Amino acid sequence: MTPALWAIVGATGTGKTALSLDLAEALARRGRPAEVVNADAMQLYRGMDIGTAKLPETARRGIPHHLFDVLDVTDDAAVAWYQDAARSAIRAIHHRGADAILVGGSGLYVSSVLYDFRFPPRDPQVRAALEAELEQQGAGALYARLRDLDPATAERVDPRNGRRIVRALEVLAQGSQTHGAVLPDEPALWHTPTRVIGVHVPRDELVLRLDARAEGMWREGLLDEVARLRRQGLESGITARRAIGYAQALAQLAGDLSEADAIAETRALTRRYARRQVSWFRRYSGIRWVGPGADAAALADSIG
Repeated sequence: MTPALWAIVGATGTGKTALSLDLAEALARRGRPAEVVNADAMQLYRGMDIGTAKLPETARRGIPHHLFDVLDVTDDAAVAWYQDAARSAIRAIHHRGADAILVGGSGLYVSSVLYDFRFPPRDPQVRAALEAELEQQGAGALYARLRDLDPATAERVDPRNGRRIVRALEVLAQGSQTHGAVLPDEPALWHTPTRVIGVHVPRDELVLRLDARAEGMWREGLLDEVARLRRQGLESGITARRAIGYAQALAQLAGDLSEADAIAETRALTRRYARRQVSWFRRYSGIRWVGPGADAAALADSIG
């Protein structure tokens, strides 16, 4: 029996985590032990729990979980690093004779693991020049340039994400394809067998879920969590400090946003992020879309 790679993907707030646990248990009942590998960029960080809806260890039903709490908030979560770390974890799981279940909504991270995904080169000098432009001109000017040079990639990049815009322009400056072009319409799988399951919630229902989650983050103590992480260097982190919810909580602590405005901005950005996630995963061929609370036993049987 060849161990399988499963991926449970979709927008934030759709119930991917619960389904991953149900699937792992259903597979175990069929004699296929399974372990979970994180594919949420922000759940890599120690201490970022409330704002990422990270599943506590006590709620993991005894199922081994990997790549949670492996970075400090001052570390940069580079996709190339993640690809190597996730594939190493999956190889080790398969070596133990178990299936691996990749779970998360960070589209580029998921794609980097599932497919024959190769990263474009880097050029420190070009990058430094672009970062200087970003500092002087702002993300809007660089995004307009990216839109002119590579409209397809611009569609997939948040216009406010200066770091991602700089990376795309850095790659283009070297005559290479950007991330948007690296993943073809019919990419080759990295591992066989692979099963990709997308969890879908109707838009109106998802908006209600996401709004409630944003409000719950503050109610559950996000501000205290962010104050603690700030003492650990959160504001100097390249990736972690930009996380939705965390950036707004930092602004509230700095006196730049009221609590009501911080929550409202978090709600709006989370909705926008969810739309981008759905758009990303819709490109996957062979994905099986299900609703929250899908029949895990039927999914487990699909491996044949």
